[in-house]
Amino acid sequence: MRRPLAAALAAACILVPPTVAAGSSGQGQARDISALRTRPERTDFRETTRYDEVVRIAGAVAAASPRLHATTFGYTYEGRQLPLVIFGEVEDASPESVLASGKMRVYVQGNIHAGEVCGKEAMLMLLRSLAQGEHADWLDSLVVMIAPIYNADGNEIIRIDGRRGQNGPIGGMGQRPNAQGLDLNRDHMKLDSPEARSLALLLQQYDPHIAIDLHTTNGTQHAYHVTYAPPLNPNTFPSIDNLLRNELLPSVTRTLKEDRSWDYYYYGNTPGRFGRGREPGWYTYDYRPRFNTNYIGMRNRIGLLSEAYSYATFEERILASLYFVETIIDYARENADKITAVVADADAHSVVGESLALRAELQRSDEQVEILMGATETVENPFSGNTMRNRLDVSTPEMMYEYGTFRPTEEETAPAAYFIPAELPGVRRKLAQHGVVITELEADATLSVERFRITASTASEREYQGHRERTLEGSYETAEVTLPAGTAVVRLDQPLGRLAFYLLEPRSDDGLAAWNFLDRALQESGETYPIVRAMSGSF
Repeated sequence: MRRPLAAALAAACILVPPTVAAGSSGQGQARDISALRTRPERTDFRETTRYDEVVRIAGAVAAASPRLHATTFGYTYEGRQLPLVIFGEVEDASPESVLASGKMRVYVQGNIHAGEVCGKEAMLMLLRSLAQGEHADWLDSLVVMIAPIYNADGNEIIRIDGRRGQNGPIGGMGQRPNAQGLDLNRDHMKLDSPEARSLALLLQQYDPHIAIDLHTTNGTQHAYHVTYAPPLNPNTFPSIDNLLRNELLPSVTRTLKEDRSWDYYYYGNTPGRFGRGREPGWYTYDYRPRFNTNYIGMRNRIGLLSEAYSYATFEERILASLYFVETIIDYARENADKITAVVADADAHSVVGESLALRAELQRSDEQVEILMGATETVENPFSGNTMRNRLDVSTPEMMYEYGTFRPTEEETAPAAYFIPAELPGVRRKLAQHGVVITELEADATLSVERFRITASTASEREYQGHRERTLEGSYETAEVTLPAGTAVVRLDQPLGRLAFYLLEPRSDDGLAAWNFLDRALQESGETYPIVRAMSGSF
């Protein structure tokens, strides 16, 4: 075998130097930040913080505490650096320093949708609290990494009439997509944006055990201040799902109810109040790993989605997001050994020979559950003239079925390895961007493989996120082939085996074929998928 291609790429990539602000290393004379305020706090929660202010706050908190270190982890489409602040007993903000601590790592991200800004503001407030000495108990077992403004370009495209119906900020907020026009929360598999590629590199270099993604809901009028979700893809390592659903999330929910008197629950909507041809129920969102939390689960890590309630006041949404993150990190501190063990087990587990999902459907709960429904009043934004909804202090229990999990509708057995022709450098490059380990055949090899024979290939009529998603039909057949030296080998007995499976299987609904990365090769190969697989053997 030659040197793994993914390792070679990672070795060539380094994090952007810590140029967020002068004195950002966290060393030197501490500064007083008691007067530091976010823009919402300075404007009676009418406005949201801009990118330059986020950068200044990151530098200020790092200068105020030797436990905070400011750096950046990549770039946006318009070339803005993505701020990252590290909190922990580490020498500096580098991945090497963070990993050398030996402590569990928690990553928190705000503003993936820049109209949903409460998570960004909550994380700036948390950074200030950390700089002032709060949560010092986290230091004994954790390193916390905070990226307040992931969609930094979208944050700067302020519209006063954005996110119609949302209860402020009435002075405007950013837009949902990035400056490239892409929804960053649909880009985790195709990695079309520099933001997504920057995040994928961060996940490889810092390797957080837990990743929290902060959003704001829209739609259903319920009575929860935050709704949340674990990874939803059926291929998520079962112990991760069990830990989240049976331990972490119930514990966090109870604590928040006891401490804050606010209700938190699994993310869901009641479509059209039981219209659109669906059975009445509480429906979660999509299971595909293009979504951040599902992607984190596919990487064998603990992903958590937070959705603050759109119709609560801007101030309440910020606080609800802040309390959720703090309570999760408190739980993580108390259960660090358990969490790291689950993650280690997931990495050590081989998926080879297991049946994994390619497509899935919602499954209904066995029994009806109690969902707290809410109510709102209509108010006017005095500056845009548009109406908004304001949360009323109403909580009405209703019994309904919950559609909160997914079951496979189509599965395939995970092979021992996939073989990618040298003529597909784009596929290799995409896998390497995810951190999938790739090796190469050093000599020609004649092997018994499975080859996917295509009976139909259909591209969507409508463009979505710059692509016309492709669906392949067909089945596998056994063949003996000679693979030339230089053929890439992707073994699935690696930590990212689940992710590699979903990227490379021809029928995957979120793989490289679905996202058109194999279109030219499919035209040339005709009736066969150009990537073959072996069900057993060592390569």
